[in-house]
Amino acid sequence: MINSSDRLSTLAQKTSQGRKINCSNALNEIYPDEVIEIQGDYVPNVNETTEISEEDYSLYAAAAATGQFTSVACGSDHTLALKNDGTVWTWGNNSYGQLGNGSYNNSIFPIQVPGLTGVTAIAGGYSHSIALKNDGTVWTWGYNNYGQLGDGTTTNRTTPVQVSGLNGVIITAIAGGRLHTVALKSDGTVWTWGYNYYGQLGDGTTTNKTNPVQVLGLTGVTSIAGGSYHTIALKNDGTVRTWGYNYYGQLGDGTTTNRTTPVNAIGLTGMIAIAGGYYHTIALKNDGTVWTWGSNSNGQLGDGTTIKKSTPVQVPGLMGVTAIAGGYYHTIALKNDGTVWAWGDNTFGQLGDGTTTNRSTPVQVSGLTGATAIAGGYYHTIALKNDGTVRTWGYNYYGQLGDGTTTNRTTPVQVSGLTGVTAIASGYAHSIALKNDDTVRTWGYNWYSQLGNNVKGYRESPAWVLGKSQTATLPGTTGSFIKIASGFSHTIALKNDSTIWTWGSNSYGQLGDGTTIDKSSPVQVPGLTGITAIAGGGSHTIALMNDGTVWTWGSNGYGQLGDGTYTNRTTPVQVPGLTGVTAIAAGNYHTIALKNDGAVRTWGYNNNGQLGDGTTTNKTTPVQVLGLTGVTSIAGGYGHTIALKNDDTVWTWGYNSNGQLGDGTTTNKSTPVQVPGLTGITAITSRYSHTIALKNDGTVWTWGDNYYGQLGDGTTT
Repeated sequence: MINSSDRLSTLAQKTSQGRKINCSNALNEIYPDEVIEIQGDYVPNVNETTEISEEDYSLYAAAAATGQFTSVACGSDHTLALKNDGTVWTWGNNSYGQLGNGSYNNSIFPIQVPGLTGVTAIAGGYSHSIALKNDGTVWTWGYNNYGQLGDGTTTNRTTPVQVSGLNGVIITAIAGGRLHTVALKSDGTVWTWGYNYYGQLGDGTTTNKTNPVQVLGLTGVTSIAGGSYHTIALKNDGTVRTWGYNYYGQLGDGTTTNRTTPVNAIGLTGMIAIAGGYYHTIALKNDGTVWTWGSNSNGQLGDGTTIKKSTPVQVPGLMGVTAIAGGYYHTIALKNDGTVWAWGDNTFGQLGDGTTTNRSTPVQVSGLTGATAIAGGYYHTIALKNDGTVRTWGYNYYGQLGDGTTTNRTTPVQVSGLTGVTAIASGYAHSIALKNDDTVRTWGYNWYSQLGNNVKGYRESPAWVLGKSQTATLPGTTGSFIKIASGFSHTIALKNDSTIWTWGSNSYGQLGDGTTIDKSSPVQVPGLTGITAIAGGGSHTIALMNDGTVWTWGSNGYGQLGDGTYTNRTTPVQVPGLTGVTAIAAGNYHTIALKNDGAVRTWGYNNNGQLGDGTTTNKTTPVQVLGLTGVTSIAGGYGHTIALKNDDTVWTWGYNSNGQLGDGTTTNKSTPVQVPGLTGITAITSRYSHTIALKNDGTVWTWGDNYYGQLGDGTTT
């Protein structure tokens, strides 16, 4: 019941023939073994209280994905983009590892799928991803409960695995259904694997397959597409073959009977491209007209009605189309003038016309020109522009629009009561305050027990209430706390006896207690004494000892622990070769240390130049920040770094998409630049994408992202 997406025009042989083929997916999460009859007005309940993955909406640096994109594709709530260097970038929901980066952390910014190069085509299933390499091999990752990854198992994968049983076979195209995968061989035969309850594998059975099987009686195929539980193939004679689920007539054979082998879609000739929606099918003719059939409850067939069709009908008034795609209950078309047109369900703005009104005939996507490729997701839509940038719109609950928010968009966006407090800190969605009586107060989101109040769950029920002023006092601790810090979903506190106490999320060992079990009340980090400072990264923790050494623990996927490895640590390890440190700070995936000679050392993630060493290469051990001396204070943003010098000037480097470096540009910097016109600074700090400075006259200065008014200047500019 999903339809996956594949931009087949990236294949050289298709492009040379002028074919713009984009089959796309749209999906709904229901149990596949149940009798299916989903009404057209079904929408997900975004207000329900549900468990989410640890670093839900984890913020990955979008700047890393700059450059020329050549193809886009969608899963249910995740998005894929292919760059001209053969790398794949993903963002959105990652509950099953469908982003392919070795984690289950959602991302609202594009992140690169590591270790995957030479890719020529991409596609997405409900919660799995597919890539075709230039050597003709197919690689998959994500959800695998029905064998849709084709590796002979039903084990989910968070990194790409090669599809088995295709050795010596040259694959030329790929597509994904909700829970099945489709591949086209160079000899014109089609191979499928995964879920087969409705016969969507086309092998004459309804048995699931964990390895590829050949579709029976089908040759001469030039392109393929996947619907939710049906599959579509375009033959070299311009006719269309379909098989699988047919309750809504989506096979186009004039019946509503499921088929386990291919049947002919009636009355279609001269077709050059195909795509699949949730329960509907789309075909593009060589005269630039579009033909549709199947479910039509939201007007997704574009014929001006909401009546389902079991044979193809022409979308009236639409000419000059070069590419097509299908979403859950909406359809997308790219015209030869670079404009994009859409119709069908518009609950979340996925038609891009600035409204949330359903359309039963095509409407133009507002303000979008120069489009060269399109794809449709569950409730969101994607377009690739001729400048290599990507535009998205529609549903954004999982960050699938990649704009750095989780705000739905109806038009295209480019892939952004407590007193006596002496210190404050915050995690992703919780806050911490140290009071002048040396007690700690916490409030906000508490799913991972980061409030430390022996309660797991939200601060209030039944719905999330973030940022409320209710507070909790830490149980089970004695003595005075003198410093506090926070990671994404964990909290750190330093006591006056120089011991460290932590609580909250512990998936990566960031609590340092030798386990990966979350804690709802404070636990002491064993073996650490004489601590003078603490800091928290996304899922790692840093401590400074009174002998000038630095100790780290937790997540280490980018080398942010500085111990020369990429191995997570559940207990503290010393950063080797680093002494004489006087201050520490952290970004989400990088770490910063200030030495007693005024120099700065950094390590970890460096894709945006946040290490300041003149490169964008990750480092697993400390490197010196170039050209920077006389530093007295340091701070870390999500992907940028800040330093205050002894002449009271501020220097910044790293990620700069929102102007957080303060140098008047939005260009990333891999070496420090001075913030112009800013002197007399006495203190600095930063959050995700904005920076704050305190002047010696008591005024506060801010710059960077201001979407939520975080700069405090009375605007959101």
